[in-house]
Amino acid sequence: MTFYVTTPIYYVNATPHVGHAYTTIAADILARHRRQRGEETFFLTGTDEHGSNIARVAEEEGLDPKAFVDRNSERFVEMTRRLNVSNDFFIRTTDERHEALVQEFLQRIHDAGEIYEGTYAGLYCSRCESFYTETELVDGRCPQHGIVPEFVEEKNYFFRLSAYQDKLLALYDGNPEFVLPKFRANEARSFIEQGLDDISVSRATQRWGVPVPWDTGQVVYVWVDALINYWSALAFAREGDDLRERLWPEVHHLLAKDILKFHCVIWPALLMGAGISVPKQLFVHGYLLMDDRKMSKSVGNVIEPLGLMDVYGTDALRYYLMRAASFGQDGNISVEGMHERYERELGNDLGNLVSRTTAMVARYRDGKLPVAVGTPELAAQLDMLPRKIASRLDAYDLTGALDDIWEAVRSLNRHVEQSAPWELAKDEARSKDLDRVLFDLADGLRVIAVLLSPFLPETAPRILEALGQPANLAYEGARAGGTDAADGIEPAQPLFPRVDAPAAA
Repeated sequence: MTFYVTTPIYYVNATPHVGHAYTTIAADILARHRRQRGEETFFLTGTDEHGSNIARVAEEEGLDPKAFVDRNSERFVEMTRRLNVSNDFFIRTTDERHEALVQEFLQRIHDAGEIYEGTYAGLYCSRCESFYTETELVDGRCPQHGIVPEFVEEKNYFFRLSAYQDKLLALYDGNPEFVLPKFRANEARSFIEQGLDDISVSRATQRWGVPVPWDTGQVVYVWVDALINYWSALAFAREGDDLRERLWPEVHHLLAKDILKFHCVIWPALLMGAGISVPKQLFVHGYLLMDDRKMSKSVGNVIEPLGLMDVYGTDALRYYLMRAASFGQDGNISVEGMHERYERELGNDLGNLVSRTTAMVARYRDGKLPVAVGTPELAAQLDMLPRKIASRLDAYDLTGALDDIWEAVRSLNRHVEQSAPWELAKDEARSKDLDRVLFDLADGLRVIAVLLSPFLPETAPRILEALGQPANLAYEGARAGGTDAADGIEPAQPLFPRVDAPAAA
């Protein structure tokens, strides 16, 4: 089995915000989970560095465009490092190897007779590098950025997107899970059914981009350049090994709903035009909102991920973003909401459970974790959990997977209260009952640590270490009864130390 997952490549005209972190964390969780299951996995992220908007912002800052993107791309690299992301490659569209493959890709379509020269006149938003019709505008403004688009007219090259309408409809009809969730597939299909216009794939008035191979006086439209990264990166991401033949058919794209048209309509058509197979699957998630508004630098309502990690830690941010909004839907987030879940769920539900369990082993068994026959009902619940989590994550239900794991955490907490090990410790005749309860708790926490490790990659090994268990995160180890006897267990340090509540605005 192979699994290739991508994030969108992020536009480097500004610094990263938590919306960028959101998709990256989700892709990382899926990649880590697939590796746990022993599948060959490749995870790609990166930055989109061409286009008129980049050139404009660079000029405003008095920088050469390349110096500008070098600086800003590093900020996204730093974000991936701080998020503890396990990407296999970080692509930049200013990489000469990518640029050469963009030209090869476009030349293929040109040679197939699917590109022609023409004149375009229309409304163009430089912020999102997109053309809009009058009906797509909101009060005469770009629906994404709220600015009035400029009228652009120029001679450039067009891709015959209109010729692919029936092929795209056949793709959607023949593969009901090509785009998920289903309502997003319906949205894309509806767009196709309304009729497709040919799209411009070059710009004559720009210079910051990849030269069109048959007409170097023009550059490739930034969105076409950017989409090709998913295919081009595999050719050079691993020195001396072209991964395209092995991994490309298994590519899974994660993206936000604002770029659905480019990914779910234009991208598969471009691939068909170039004679390359379409992606295996695309999953379109919603927006993270603040006060019911999409986060945007221009609106000024963004949350900076690095600042949150400085206060709460990386795993807490990863957890909160996957927990706060059902993955695939829009959802509101806030610093106050993160603090509340940090204290209640991470600190109390999970952190206190680990602290109590290790403290009781240290106190009642001199740090020796006994091996016992676990409680059947609890063991049955634990044995079902790995299959449930795998099924959830195969369907991109990251939030549902955490719900299932947290139900197991709460079951263990209830088990502590119902079995009252502090009372069992007072009665020598119930020594075996105490051993069983302590084993139940340690065994459950070990299984939970393995299943949580894609979400909380720093915390999961700490739980195993506190329980004296091997640092084995293989999925096959997530089964009830597999906990080893251990010695030298001491009360664990808090996994999620208390932090001050955020100051009221």
